Amino acid sequence: MSLPSDFWAPVLSAFRQTDIPTISVTELLLVVSIATALAIPRRSWRYVGLLSTATHELGHAFAAVTSGQRLSGIRLRLDHSGTTTTYSRSRLATVWSCFWGYPTPAVIGAAFVWCGFNGWGPAAVAASAVVLAATLMFLRNAAGFLITTGAILGCAALILLVPAAFVGHVAVILGLVLLIGAVRDLGRLTHVHLRRRDRLATSDAYLLYRATAVPSGIWILMFLVLVAASWLAAWQPISAILPPGA
Repeated sequence: MSLPSDFWAPVLSAFRQTDIPTISVTELLLVVSIATALAIPRRSWRYVGLLSTATHELGHAFAAVTSGQRLSGIRLRLDHSGTTTTYSRSRLATVWSCFWGYPTPAVIGAAFVWCGFNGWGPAAVAASAVVLAATLMFLRNAAGFLITTGAILGCAALILLVPAAFVGHVAVILGLVLLIGAVRDLGRLTHVHLRRRDRLATSDAYLLYRATAVPSGIWILMFLVLVAASWLAAWQPISAILPPGA
């Protein structure tokens, strides 16, 4: 078998549904513990949280492209901040792309959890690698390239080196990390509006208020509703494993 075949065969097979992983309550507790250990402590979140930042900015970028805007560039920074620059003559399109930053990590997180429990874990990881690779042409700073390239290499390692059944477990962990990250980011956003109003210019909710005159609190509430809905969607496959009455 040639080297190209050795490489592409597992990549292409990753987009197929695998056997649905059998996850016991013990394994579920382990998965949740790992996700919590990655997403809650500040030291680990300093690095793992960069995935949430990248997903946040990809949410802006995807919403911009799908609403007909011109995507100029994406910047990711190691302090968990980021910027997506777009151009549009439509105020509605601008509002649409601005809105989808905070909800996107939760939505993607719920999708990862569902995929992990239903045999599509490798497909979710492979699709992520493709999307991340497509964004490389829009990155405009070194930190952005570093974060995105690292994520792509991580996805490639999972696809090429890790058994598909185990990748399902990893997908659930990544999904939970993104879901927890979405809650963390909402908490940080709320803190800016309540205690750090000198930083309002960095808030998507404030930018949406400036564009629409709808109060920032309403936008934050809408973010919260979508994050809560994503948690509810992720809870469905998790609850199926728990014993009755748990």
